[in-house]
Amino acid sequence: MSLSGDFAPIHDGHIRLSVLRLLDEQPSYSANDSLLTDAVNALGLPCTRDQMRGHITWLQEQRLVTAQSATIGLTVATITERGSEVAKGRSIIPGVQRPSAR
Repeated sequence: MSLSGDFAPIHDGHIRLSVLRLLDEQPSYSANDSLLTDAVNALGLPCTRDQMRGHITWLQEQRLVTAQSATIGLTVATITERGSEVAKGRSIIPGVQRPSAR
Protein backbone atom coordinates (compact mmCIF):
# COMPACT_ATOMS: atom_id res chain seq x y z
CA MET A 1 0.00 0.00 0.00
CA SER A 2 1.38 3.42 -0.90
CA LEU A 3 1.12 6.56 1.18
CA SER A 4 -1.15 8.14 -1.39
CA GLY A 5 -4.85 8.73 -1.19
CA ASP A 6 -6.74 8.02 1.99
CA PHE A 7 -3.78 6.44 3.80
CA ALA A 8 -1.59 9.56 3.95
CA PRO A 9 -3.75 11.51 6.46
CA ILE A 10 -3.95 8.44 8.72
CA HIS A 11 -0.17 7.98 8.54
CA ASP A 12 0.37 11.67 9.31
CA GLY A 13 -1.97 11.49 12.31
CA HIS A 14 -0.04 8.55 13.74
CA ILE A 15 3.30 10.30 13.29
CA ARG A 16 2.00 13.45 15.00
CA LEU A 17 0.61 11.47 17.95
CA SER A 18 3.91 9.58 18.24
CA VAL A 19 5.87 12.85 18.27
CA LEU A 20 3.64 14.24 21.02
CA ARG A 21 3.94 11.06 23.08
CA LEU A 22 7.72 10.97 22.65
CA LEU A 23 8.07 14.60 23.72
CA ASP A 24 5.71 14.12 26.66
CA GLU A 25 7.93 11.28 27.94
CA GLN A 26 11.19 13.28 27.82
CA PRO A 27 12.48 14.81 31.08
CA SER A 28 12.91 18.15 29.28
CA TYR A 29 9.73 17.69 27.18
CA SER A 30 11.99 18.43 24.18
CA ALA A 31 13.80 16.61 21.39
CA ASN A 32 15.43 17.54 18.10
CA ASP A 33 14.08 16.64 14.67
CA SER A 34 16.83 14.08 14.04
CA LEU A 35 16.03 12.13 17.20
CA LEU A 36 12.28 12.32 16.55
CA THR A 37 12.76 11.05 12.98
CA ASP A 38 14.77 8.05 14.20
CA ALA A 39 12.24 7.34 16.95
CA VAL A 40 9.14 7.34 14.72
CA ASN A 41 10.95 5.20 12.16
CA ALA A 42 11.76 2.72 14.94
CA LEU A 43 8.02 2.63 15.71
CA GLY A 44 7.37 1.48 12.13
CA LEU A 45 6.21 4.88 10.84
CA PRO A 46 8.32 5.77 7.79
CA CYS A 47 9.30 9.43 7.92
CA THR A 48 12.14 11.48 6.45
CA ARG A 49 13.78 14.31 8.33
CA ASP A 50 12.24 16.83 5.95
CA GLN A 51 8.79 15.33 6.58
CA MET A 52 9.44 15.48 10.33
CA ARG A 53 10.19 19.18 10.08
CA GLY A 54 6.87 19.59 8.28
CA HIS A 55 5.08 17.73 11.09
CA ILE A 56 6.81 19.90 13.71
CA THR A 57 5.71 23.02 11.84
CA TRP A 58 2.13 21.71 11.65
CA LEU A 59 2.14 20.86 15.38
CA GLN A 60 3.48 24.32 16.15
CA GLU A 61 0.69 25.93 14.09
CA GLN A 62 -1.79 23.97 16.22
CA ARG A 63 -0.02 25.22 19.39
CA LEU A 64 0.85 21.64 20.40
CA VAL A 65 4.61 22.25 20.36
CA THR A 66 7.01 25.15 20.19
CA ALA A 67 9.95 24.90 17.82
CA GLN A 68 13.25 26.68 17.61
CA SER A 69 16.35 26.30 15.48
CA ALA A 70 19.20 25.05 17.63
CA THR A 71 21.74 25.23 14.79
CA ILE A 72 21.54 25.34 11.04
CA GLY A 73 19.60 22.25 10.02
CA LEU A 74 18.50 21.23 13.52
CA THR A 75 15.11 22.06 15.03
CA VAL A 76 14.20 21.42 18.66
CA ALA A 77 10.54 20.80 19.48
CA THR A 78 9.08 21.23 22.96
CA ILE A 79 5.61 20.00 23.84
CA THR A 80 3.12 22.54 25.18
CA GLU A 81 0.53 21.93 27.87
CA ARG A 82 -2.08 21.65 25.12
CA GLY A 83 0.10 19.12 23.29
CA SER A 84 0.48 17.06 26.45
CA GLU A 85 -3.31 16.94 26.81
CA VAL A 86 -3.59 15.62 23.24
CA ALA A 87 -0.81 13.06 23.81
CA LYS A 88 -2.73 11.69 26.80
CA GLY A 89 -6.05 11.59 24.94
CA ARG A 90 -7.66 14.29 27.08
CA SER A 91 -8.12 16.59 24.11
CA ILE A 92 -8.81 15.83 20.46
CA ILE A 93 -7.28 17.75 17.55
CA PRO A 94 -8.22 16.89 13.95
CA GLY A 95 -5.07 15.74 12.18
CA VAL A 96 -3.66 13.95 15.24
CA GLN A 97 -4.59 10.31 15.80
CA ARG A 98 -6.46 9.83 19.03
CA PRO A 99 -4.57 7.47 21.35
CA SER A 100 -6.02 4.06 22.08
CA ALA A 101 -7.31 3.36 25.56
CA ARG A 102 -4.53 1.92 27.70
